[in-house]
Amino acid sequence: MASRSPNRPEGGVVLKTKAEKKATRPRMYRVLIHNDDYTPMDFVVGLLKAVFHKDEAQATAIMLHIHNHGVGVAGVYSYEIAETKVAQVHHLARQADCPLVASMEPEEDPDAEL
Repeated sequence: MASRSPNRPEGGVVLKTKAEKKATRPRMYRVLIHNDDYTPMDFVVGLLKAVFHKDEAQATAIMLHIHNHGVGVAGVYSYEIAETKVAQVHHLARQADCPLVASMEPEEDPDAEL
């Protein structure tokens, strides 16, 4: 009986092995909340708690940052989740007749070469 090589089965066919591809992390996106002069602060805090699962202290701190700086990061998510969070913010704000705006932007890629 002839010895078999792991890459050469009995039929004489050579099998190619696929090189393993290194898994890369998906690009992450910041969900931003923008300040306006009409949306009540309490609404923003409630929204941060409901949509972004922040506790009272975190939600208040983010709301104050948004109020003082004009924009603030509510969370960092993969593209699809960030897109959904932005849509939820807009939906809830429109239901409450608030002009609140949310947006998303890609995070800086730490693996990118300068």
